[in-house]
Amino acid sequence: MKILITGAGGFLGQFLARKLLEDSSNQLVLTDVIDCPIPKGSKHPDNAKVIKGDIFQEIDNLVTKDLDAVYIFHGIMSSGSEANFDLGMKVNVDGTKLMLEKLRHTTPGIRVIYASSQAVYGRPFPDVITEDVFPTPEGSYGAEKLICEVLINDYTRRGFIDGLSTRFPTISVRPGKPTQAASSFISGIIREPMAEKECVVPVKDRSFPSWVCSPRTLINNLLHALTLPSDALPSHKRSVNMPGLLATVQDMMDALAKVGGEDKLQYIKEEDDAELGKILYTWAYKFDNKLALSLGFKPDTSFEQAVREYVDWMKEQEQLGA
Repeated sequence: MKILITGAGGFLGQFLARKLLEDSSNQLVLTDVIDCPIPKGSKHPDNAKVIKGDIFQEIDNLVTKDLDAVYIFHGIMSSGSEANFDLGMKVNVDGTKLMLEKLRHTTPGIRVIYASSQAVYGRPFPDVITEDVFPTPEGSYGAEKLICEVLINDYTRRGFIDGLSTRFPTISVRPGKPTQAASSFISGIIREPMAEKECVVPVKDRSFPSWVCSPRTLINNLLHALTLPSDALPSHKRSVNMPGLLATVQDMMDALAKVGGEDKLQYIKEEDDAELGKILYTWAYKFDNKLALSLGFKPDTSFEQAVREYVDWMKEQEQLGA
């Protein structure tokens, strides 16, 4: 298959690209506005091509008639979208619509997997959230994701694409540096102390809950999404809440202590951040993933396992000299 990944310079695009490059029959086009390397340790690195640049400028080079599938990962994160409305709308909405329009006219019926978010939901929350709960986002990021979901639905209903919107839980543990996401601390609470660096948790509430998923589990689910039959969902309802698990700040600290050692807890600083709190407390944290599970998507086993996977990944990166 020939597969395009937008936003491929981010950790998720890099993880996915490396996994896809395990198969010699896959050809990848990786694009981002930032440096977008072919992941180290890839089994078939020669099967990937990198196009660095803005989607608005490179769209004709990115979308070609021989494409078989597209993963749309590019975007401005939650805090960034809230801080800069115009930028968030341009990148998250206009950039996605441009991509869909180009695909519609160049490769009609192509499989498109869109990275959406649980941020499409807003208060008041029911006891448990399913896809039947009407999304009412309380932030610009969630609103932009929902707009794109509606586009994915209608473009699929019309036969322009074969789309699927995958609503991500918060991904933890993310490697790399902190991001503009309001949820960045949910990875930082593990990643920074493991590197003997300070992490500021912006809520002084250890019972604060988050709906999370490990990178490995999400990548496996994204690969599964590539093979999902077109008729697995109605043509006008293409959004699925990806499997996750509930973890509180205390759960995360317990996992850090168990895997990394009690001494790592000294690097965690807890203080209320009013601006981030306005975003964080609008996010849902308890989901019923029956739909996703019925479609063959898989959940994590525990947050501790996610931490252990991160430690294993770091050791592997050291061996690769990354």
